[in-house]
Amino acid sequence: MTSPRTEALAAPHGAGRPAGGGEPASRRGHGRPPGAPRSRQWTAYAFLTPLVVYLIVFYAYPLYRNIELSVHDYTPRAFVQGDPEFTGLDNYLRIVSDDAFLRALRNTAVFTLGSIAAQYAIGLALAVFFHRTFRLSAVLRAMFLVPWLLPLIVSASTWSWMLNSDNGIVNAALGAFGVGQINWLTSPDTALLSVTIANIWLGVPFNLVILYAGLQNIPAGLYEAAGLDGANAWQRFRRITLPLLRPVSAITLLLGLIYTLKVVDIIWIMTKGGPADASTTLAIWSYREAFGTGQPDFSPAAAVGNLLILIAFAAGLAHVRLQRREEHA
Repeated sequence: MTSPRTEALAAPHGAGRPAGGGEPASRRGHGRPPGAPRSRQWTAYAFLTPLVVYLIVFYAYPLYRNIELSVHDYTPRAFVQGDPEFTGLDNYLRIVSDDAFLRALRNTAVFTLGSIAAQYAIGLALAVFFHRTFRLSAVLRAMFLVPWLLPLIVSASTWSWMLNSDNGIVNAALGAFGVGQINWLTSPDTALLSVTIANIWLGVPFNLVILYAGLQNIPAGLYEAAGLDGANAWQRFRRITLPLLRPVSAITLLLGLIYTLKVVDIIWIMTKGGPADASTTLAIWSYREAFGTGQPDFSPAAAVGNLLILIAFAAGLAHVRLQRREEHA
């Protein structure tokens, strides 16, 4: 006769567990409460809500209002009474058929392309220069950021003084070399060049910072290996720096294009788009129609603004398309 203790010891392994041979009910379900997936979903919605609200309030609604302005005839009276006349695409046809449209479009192209090309070239040259370690490198980089930190009204006023025809420092310096007086801001031949130079000066620090950060991600071993193979500085730059910096360069140029398309303050402070519309861009034209004449015409101004949005949107799509093509290549 066996005792209960002996029977317990002799019982098969696993006896006494719940039916089905599984874990106890309290330990089933991998330790995950039944409502865990739903709570994580609500947590994700909570994190997304501020972003969605921000996009709606500061992007979607202003864009809708701009489109709504451009397809109605909004006057100060219509703003007060709230009964603007629906005009469809008349405002777009009006600005496209205007004599100032082609001039503003040409000025926009020259100002934008000239600015971003020079900003990128100078910024890349400075980034490559500062990529080498030498004494006072950090101090000099900080000094090049000063134009980026100054308020735009200060920068524009400073350039207006420097390019003043009578007592500007630029004409004084050129006069020391026998160059006659140049009417930088009051001549149709030089007004656009003047505001472009000022905008280039303002945009170089941004290009320097972004491109310098991109250079930090290129492994130094590649340059060392190329140097051992006999590659000179230009070959290393052309074969290593430019190809590996291409993604950073693309986004830098895209952001520069979008920023330059909407530049108003520099041009308005320096020339107000003149003389004789010589420095009037699409952004200046839109601002002047809405606020610069004392007789606001908001609907054509909104139509011009929407054209700028379309140009920037097309540039963004082109960037995405080129990026995807490179990824699949």
